[in-house]
Amino acid sequence: MDHLWIPVTLAAALAQTGRNAAQRGLTERLGTLGATNVRFLFGLPFACAFLALALWLTGSTTPPLTPRALAFTALGAAAQIAATALMLQAMRTQGFGIVTAWLKIEPVLVALTGWAVLGEALTLPMLAAIAVAVAGVLVMTLKPGQGRAMLSGLGPAALGLAAGLAFGLSAIGFRGAITALPEGDFLIRALTILALSLAMQTAALGLWLAVRDRPALTGSLRAFAPSLAAGFLGALASAFWFTGFALTTAANVRTLALVEVILALLLARVAFGQRATPRQLTGIAILLLGVVLLLRA
Repeated sequence: MDHLWIPVTLAAALAQTGRNAAQRGLTERLGTLGATNVRFLFGLPFACAFLALALWLTGSTTPPLTPRALAFTALGAAAQIAATALMLQAMRTQGFGIVTAWLKIEPVLVALTGWAVLGEALTLPMLAAIAVAVAGVLVMTLKPGQGRAMLSGLGPAALGLAAGLAFGLSAIGFRGAITALPEGDFLIRALTILALSLAMQTAALGLWLAVRDRPALTGSLRAFAPSLAAGFLGALASAFWFTGFALTTAANVRTLALVEVILALLLARVAFGQRATPRQLTGIAILLLGVVLLLRA
């Protein structure tokens, strides 16, 4: 049980890579917010089904929702939406690679925030492992000469860091909500918070689109088949992420989740014939070293 979070997190990264691939075409058809809404709207029924199945198999009931659990869930849900908006705004003024590099500093921010908010243990070996893994992602993401561009301009840098911090806050919020539930095994608590957070996000973003961008909302309903696939894979990935948060610290989960970058490169190679460059292979080696150090720590 102590190491169950490792295969769970790897499964989450794999499912999320599939979700990103399925959602790729939807962004062009529905716009960014419309495609984001698909993740919540079509993911919610699957999340509820996962919870119902788990309750039936275990003979359990949903744990009571405490004010602390509700507050942390609302924090995680709002932070996840805000992080997406900040990320997209940053990408309007900076290249994809530079913004991605800022975002992948998230595990460091998660570790520090988890220590400050939840009182989770933070050791020097853990920090060193996280730093090595993040360095590997930076090597993969940044092209030669982009390092200076990454540091230039306080506005884009602030947006990128704010997005990374918001993604980190969402992980802390969901981890805090799961641990705040007074009863239930790790799977039931994880799936309960997942269904609750998706319900909050579906209501908030659905209301926003209904008022500000109704074509994006109706378009997601017309693109039923691809939206359903993206919703299922998104809910499946989130179920694994939340289960990981129930088993270990958010910092551990979000650091190991960096292997998603490797999975994306493999998908690009298999599906689109894109080969990894020597720089990317070097970054993969550094990232894997960081993951090994984390697992040992």
